[in-house]
Parts: sequence; structure tokens; C-alpha cells
Amino acid sequence: MIFKAVRDGQPYPEHGYTLKQWAEIPPRPVSLNQLITIKLEMALDRVLAEDSTFYGDLFPHVVQWKGELYLEDGLHRALRAALQQRHQIHVRVLVLS
Repeated sequence: MIFKAVRDGQPYPEHGYTLKQWAEIPPRPVSLNQLITIKLEMALDRVLAEDSTFYGDLFPHVVQWKGELYLEDGLHRALRAALQQRHQIHVRVLVLS
């Protein structure tokens, strides 16, 4: 199994963080099998694109809520890492209480 679970939608409250606020969170390594995705579907062209982070953050965004890690943005990067047989990725983790 690549991810801990796959959900359809976020179970945590809206946080309202901007890209600038996300960029202030230092990235840290996280095991893929600890992540819960919040998207059921994704576009294959985004997984295969070489420039998928050209307009966005280099690091996926993860929300920690009630002890779980939810992959909010960067599913294509996480899946690409899994296809490259990597077990960890560096992500920015926003801790919600």
C-alpha cells in the first residue's frame, strides 16, 4: 500500500492558509504510508509532467489534524515518489488543533 488511506474530501476545518504562509513552514520528511489523501482522482498528465511544480510549491502540503496527516496538495508528487520506489517525501506540515 502506498498511502495510509484515500478519502474524498478534507475532514478538517478550513484553515485559509495562503501560498505565502505555506512557504514559511519548513519542509520535513514524512513516510508515504503515513499520509491520507483527500482526493479520489487525479490527472495522469500531472503525474507524468516534468514541470509539474513550475507554478506551485516544490513541497506537498500536509495538514496534521487529530493525529493524522492529510495530503492536501501534491498528490501527483507523492505518487511520482512512490513510482520511483521512494518511501519518504519532504512536505510542509500545517498542524491544526
